[in-house]
Amino acid sequence: MSITLNSVFKQTLQVVGILTFSAALISPAADAATAKRQIVKKSHAAKTVSKTVVSSRKSARFVTKSARKSVVIVASPPRLSFGQLAGLHGAQDPLDLKSSVALVIDQDTREVLFSKNDHAVLPIASLTKLMTGVIVSGAHLPMDETITITQDDVDTEKGSSSRLRVGASLTRGELLHLALMSSENRAAHALGRTYPGGMATFVSLMNAKARMLGMKDTRYVEPTGLSSQNQSSAQDLATLVNAAHGDPVLRELSTSTGYQVAVGRQTLQYNNTNRLVKNPEWEIGLQKTGYISEAGQCLVMQTKIAGRKLIMVFLDSAGKLSRLGDAERVRRWVESQPVHAPRISASTQPNNG
Repeated sequence: MSITLNSVFKQTLQVVGILTFSAALISPAADAATAKRQIVKKSHAAKTVSKTVVSSRKSARFVTKSARKSVVIVASPPRLSFGQLAGLHGAQDPLDLKSSVALVIDQDTREVLFSKNDHAVLPIASLTKLMTGVIVSGAHLPMDETITITQDDVDTEKGSSSRLRVGASLTRGELLHLALMSSENRAAHALGRTYPGGMATFVSLMNAKARMLGMKDTRYVEPTGLSSQNQSSAQDLATLVNAAHGDPVLRELSTSTGYQVAVGRQTLQYNNTNRLVKNPEWEIGLQKTGYISEAGQCLVMQTKIAGRKLIMVFLDSAGKLSRLGDAERVRRWVESQPVHAPRISASTQPNNG
């Protein structure tokens, strides 16, 4: 009997040993299968994230990647200009201009050669600085007087940058040069702030000058153009260009191609915001550019084409270079026309093309 029990006990131990050994062999395989499933899941998840990132590239500014996750920051859509909101870009014109507002006038005869939404009242951005220049130059203040940039001159309206740091000191003449030639916002603000009587007096004089010139559609609230409340029409701006062109200081400074100023230990190089002043095909007597999102790209000029003195106004142009392209289109058109060609106007019908 004991022999039989011992035999059974030994057989049992053998079975247990076999089962244990089998389990040891099966366990790594099971673990490997589990790990493989996890890797497949992670790979699938990674592909999903990757597809999300790729599909979002067109609307994303940048993608930040980390070991654990990807973060997609989506850019906000561009703000529409006042002209776009008003549907002014739907107007057709024979020259296919990209500006929603345009006006070309013979300076001597006041004949209108081309017009497109020329009575629309829109934000004018840094075209404002042309009136700033008219007031400063007309006051005959000392141009060699030193003015220091302060925190008050820093743009809190749009948050625009400037190379004129707080504490920098320049002469009034240098500030006027930078404001007209390269559209320096802090320079323009400092000119208004330091005007006798202060900023309120300066803005009041800007509006009074506009009324005196008959600019009925024009309103100024500050001297830089950063505020969209500075508004005017192409008709009024043509009047302003004609008046400003009579000042030799404004003609010289606005058409200067470049200018260097010493600020502390630095010498800063500034260039004209209107590249046409360097183009030998153009004879420009006065100019000013402007841009804020509410106004679009803007340009006013006094120029001579085909022997005629012309005033050009382009407002709310769609692209960065399109205002210059519009000026080129007008120049070629004027050069191709007989002297007494009839005026052309834009249609008010929407362009469905």
